[in-house]
Formats: sequence, structure tokens, C-alpha cells
Amino acid sequence: MSEPALVVEGLRRSFEQGGVRIDVLNGVDLSIAPGEIVALLGPSGSGKSTLLQAVGLLEGGFSGKISIGGERVEALDNQGRTRVRRERLGFVYQFHHLLPDFSARENVLLAGLVSGRSEAEAGARADELLAALGLSSRLGHRPAQLSGGEQQRVAVARALANKPMLILADEPTGNLDEATAATVLAEFLALVRGQGSAALVATHNEALAGRMDRVVRLHEGRLAQA
Repeated sequence: MSEPALVVEGLRRSFEQGGVRIDVLNGVDLSIAPGEIVALLGPSGSGKSTLLQAVGLLEGGFSGKISIGGERVEALDNQGRTRVRRERLGFVYQFHHLLPDFSARENVLLAGLVSGRSEAEAGARADELLAALGLSSRLGHRPAQLSGGEQQRVAVARALANKPMLILADEPTGNLDEATAATVLAEFLALVRGQGSAALVATHNEALAGRMDRVVRLHEGRLAQA
């Protein structure tokens, strides 16, 4: 039996604000199976982004255990964290964060090069993903020449470029209009399922969450099945 893509045990994160301690994550437990897509629901300020940043090894200051693909990762040094992010994780954010001076194809291709793929292999993967997202005619366009939906499609392709074990998506369609959001999410889910990756997708949209395999809700710093 394969290891879970993600296991989180007793994850806690607190902040000090004006001399007051605020518990954002208060003992979060979560397990995601390989290939499972889980929606993380919760209002703004509930800690969804904090949880994703902790799982993505982007933020310190938390306690608890995190395992990705059976490897304990919470105590890794910076080099180890970089390795895990490069080899096992993909990220999609509400804002695309594309490199403005590079084309759509180059933004995706660079992700492959960073992971050690050859330029030919990374380019073929970029072309494949962008074609699946309907962007074959936009490969040479820079982000400023693309619509919001197209920019986010490029960001999705970049996150999937290395076929990561686990994709972390933070309000990936939150900056799009309702119709475009539904279309981009459908394309995202189809690609993720097609390559067998697991995903944890933070959203406040109940309808979009209902299209995923399972829904969990973050409330008062803990997770519950929705």
C-alpha cells in the first residue's frame, strides 16, 4: 500500500499581535491519499493560507508533524526543504506570480529546468500542458498580453510541470470572474486527476469545493469534515 501524499499531525501556529497571542492553527490533523483532491474551506482569516504555507515548507514557527510521501519534512534544513518543494510539491496562488519578462511557454519551461529536466524535455512538457489548457496559440505571449484567466492557466501549467506528488492551491480562482473561475478549476482538476497528483485546494467557494473528492473545513484552528 502506498504512503499517503500528505500527513499532518498536531500542527499548531500562533502569532503575537499587540501583546495578544492569536492561535491560528490549533492542532490540525489531516491525511490525503495519493491522487486525492481535497477542498479546504474556511472564511478569510481562518488560517487556510497559514496551513498551506506550513505544509509547503514556506513558513516556520509552527509545531507538529508533516510527512510528504512518507518522508518527515518539518525539521528539514533549508536545503532539504528546497529539495522537497522542487521534487514533490507544486504551488498555485490566487495571483499568478508569473515572471513578467518571460513568455507563457518560458514561465512553464523554467519550472522544468529548475527541477533538472533537459530543455527539450521541459519544453515538450510545457507545450503539452499549455495545449491542454487551450493556450497553444499564446505560447509566445508575455503575462501582460494575456487575460486574467489565461495568466492563471499558465500558473496552473507551471505548478504541474514536474508532475508533483502534491499540489497546494491557495484560492486558485479567487481573482477570476465566476464563469472563468469555473472553467479554470475544471481544467485544473482534470489535469491533476489525469496525472495522479494529490491536491489540497483552499477556497471559500462552496460550489467549487463540491467538485473535489472531499471537503474539510477549518474552524477555530482545527479541521473537521464538511
